[in-house]
Amino acid sequence: MPDPGRLLADLRAVLGPDRARAEPLELSLYGRDAGTTRGRPAAVCFPRSTHEVAAAVRVAARHDRPFVARGSGTGLAGGATPVGDPVVVVTTQLNRVLGVDPDERVAWVEPGVLNLDLSRAVRHLGLHYAPDPSSQQACSIGGNVGTNAGGPHCLAYGVTAAHVLAVEVVLPDGEVAMLGGLAPDRPGYDLRGCFVGSEGTMGIATRIAVRLTPDPPDVRTMLLDFDSVEAAAATVTGILGAGVVPAAVEMMDALITRAVEDFVGAGYPRDAAAVLLVEVDGLPAGVAHDVAVVRSVAEAEGARSVRVAADESERALLWKGRKSAFGAVARIAPDYYLHDAVVPRTRLVDVLAEVGAIAAAHELTVMNVFHAGDGNLHPLIVFDAREPGVWQRVHDAGEAILRACVDAGGVLSGEHGIGLEKRDFMPLVFSTDDLDAQARLRDAFDPQGRANPGKVLPRGSRCGELGDLPEGAWI
Repeated sequence: MPDPGRLLADLRAVLGPDRARAEPLELSLYGRDAGTTRGRPAAVCFPRSTHEVAAAVRVAARHDRPFVARGSGTGLAGGATPVGDPVVVVTTQLNRVLGVDPDERVAWVEPGVLNLDLSRAVRHLGLHYAPDPSSQQACSIGGNVGTNAGGPHCLAYGVTAAHVLAVEVVLPDGEVAMLGGLAPDRPGYDLRGCFVGSEGTMGIATRIAVRLTPDPPDVRTMLLDFDSVEAAAATVTGILGAGVVPAAVEMMDALITRAVEDFVGAGYPRDAAAVLLVEVDGLPAGVAHDVAVVRSVAEAEGARSVRVAADESERALLWKGRKSAFGAVARIAPDYYLHDAVVPRTRLVDVLAEVGAIAAAHELTVMNVFHAGDGNLHPLIVFDAREPGVWQRVHDAGEAILRACVDAGGVLSGEHGIGLEKRDFMPLVFSTDDLDAQARLRDAFDPQGRANPGKVLPRGSRCGELGDLPEGAWI
C-alpha cells in the first residue's frame, strides 16, 4: 500500500520541509482549478528549479504516484484537477524572466511567469508577448503552453503555439529534455508542437523560449453597437470579407454588456442588443484605411454608432470592460459555468440562437462574450449553486451546447483545453483511429501513464475500446 507519510517525507527531503505539504487546507485548495470539477491530491509541492521539479517527479515515480503540473489555477476545463491521488507540482515559484534578446525578439521564461508580467517586463524595449488570454493578469505562461491558450489578439497574431520556440521539459521519468530550439528550421519531428497544448500529459515545462512581438506603430480601438446580434455578426463577416484582418474582434450580447457597464463603467451602451470591440493596428496610413473600412461595413449593417477611442486611456478602459466580463457576472448570480467551443463564423447567429434556446429549455440564464473573429464562443451560464438540482441542469445544458457547436461544423475547444470537462466528448470530433493515434503519441512521452492521468483522452482510447463509454458521460 502507498505510504502518504513516506511520500511527504521524501518530497521534503529533496525540496525542503516548507515546500512539500499535505495539510487539509492545501489539499483542498489545490484540489481544483477554476473549473467545476474537484479532486484531492496526495501531496502538494513547490519546486523552484528544473532540478527540483525533476526530483519531485522521481519521488512520485518511486512511490508509484502520478503527478499533475499546476500553474496559477485559472484553467476552466479541469486540466489541473488531481485524479488518482497524485503529487501536485505547483510551478508558481518558478517565476523568473531568465533572459531577453531584443535583437532576436526572444525571451526565456520560467513557467510561473504571469502572462501580463512578461509584456510589462519588455515594454521598455517596444516589445510585447502577443497571446493575451482574458485572464492574463493572473494566468501563467506555463499554463498557457499547456492549453495552447488564445485570447482576443490571437485573430491576427495566432495562439500560443505560434509564439513558443522551445520548451525545456521534465519528462515523466524525471529526465530533462529540450523540445524545439531557436533555429528557424530545425530537422526532425516537431516535438515542441506536440507538447504545446498537451495539458500536462507529456511532462512539465520548466523553461520556455517565447517569441516577442514589436509594438505596432499605431493602434485604434473601436466600439460598435447594434440593435441585433444578427447585425453584429454580419459586420464581423463583412469586415473580414473586405480584406481587413483586425488584431481583435470581440462580441458581447445585451446581458453581459449591461453587467460589464454596471461593473466597470467603460462607456458601453446599456441598451444595445450587441456590441463589437474591434482593434486594428499597423502603420498609420493602413490603420486609417482599416478604420474607414470597419466604419463603412458597420454602418451598412445598421450599426447605431461607431466610436473610436480618443486616446490610450479610453482604449484601456474599453479593454478593461471586455476583460472584466467574467468578474461582472457576480452582479447577476454567484456562480457561472463557462464553455469554450468554436463554430464557423458563418454559423454564429444560428448557434447563438440555439444556445439561447438550450438555456431556456433548462431554465437557465446564459450570457455571451466571445472572440467573434475566429468563432470562439464562450457561452456563460450563470446560476446559484445552492439551488437544488441546478448542477444537473447546468451540465445538461453544457453538453447540449457542445453538441450544437460540433453539429454546426465546430470543435470542442478554442483555447481552454479539454481537461476533464470535455474529455468524454472527444469522440464527437475524433474517430477511433484518431484517438488511438493520440493515445500512442502520449504513450511515447509517458509509457507509465503518470503525467496528469485521466485528462484529454476518454477512457478506452485504444482502438476497439470506445464502445464502453457511457453516452454523455461527465466526471
